[in-house]
Amino acid sequence: MKKPVVDFDLCIGCGSCIELCPEVFELRDEKAWVIGEDKCSTCDCQEVADICPTEAITFSEE
Repeated sequence: MKKPVVDFDLCIGCGSCIELCPEVFELRDEKAWVIGEDKCSTCDCQEVADICPTEAITFSEE
């Protein structure tokens, strides 16, 4: 199962991911954090990665 990962060096804290997937992402210290990596079934995490303006969200195969 793919799990979302945020690259903190690229993240600008725009909040797009939180708007689309609030059960998966939250904003802390002006960066997006993954809080529910197993909750991508409740939203479209791929869409979140696609709209991220800095491409900070990728997926791991853990």
